[in-house]
Amino acid sequence: PNDHEDVMTPAELIAKLEEAWLNEKFSPELLENKSEVVECVMEQLSHMEANLQRVKKGDAKASIHRMEIDRIRFVLSSYLRARLQKIEKFFPHVLEREKSRGEGDPSLLSPEEFAFAKEYYANTETYLKAIALKRMPPNLQTVDMLKAVPEPCLDSFVFLRVKEKQENILVEPETDDQREYVVDLEEGSQHLMRYRTIAPLVSIGAVQLI
Repeated sequence: PNDHEDVMTPAELIAKLEEAWLNEKFSPELLENKSEVVECVMEQLSHMEANLQRVKKGDAKASIHRMEIDRIRFVLSSYLRARLQKIEKFFPHVLEREKSRGEGDPSLLSPEEFAFAKEYYANTETYLKAIALKRMPPNLQTVDMLKAVPEPCLDSFVFLRVKEKQENILVEPETDDQREYVVDLEEGSQHLMRYRTIAPLVSIGAVQLI
């Protein structure tokens, strides 16, 4: 972990997880994995569980701690589940993106997710060959997974809140008679915009999907 991660308070860490969870929940595509945050939160949960053991039964503090632990566990499992669902839905495209990323680019998938995606791909291929393709003429017995599985729809609209002011964001025309135009996104403002337009701002953390 880098220095910034080292000095994060537990509250900042949980806020990072919640931010990652909302972005993942509302973005049409799979986002870059946040394995470091996930690992740190799991560690934090272990500490919280250990601390809870030391609180007397029936103490009001114990039930507050338990509720907080349950809330964090819910966010964590919901985040990981949202990612797995997208991997299942878009697996060939996810693997293709992972394969074609540059040397220094961050990985889209955690090692566990990568293994899951590859296995899912292999199982789907095996299933198609066994069930569907063997009934086809030989020249149709191969399947191009990238064409067979729909891509994420990057043109869908998302709600967002601006965390850091952004100037001159190019907005594509909605209709043929519209021209493209630029907008400034003021800090704290909320917008409904096409995901494709602000996808880079999500990945750098300048906007938060809501």
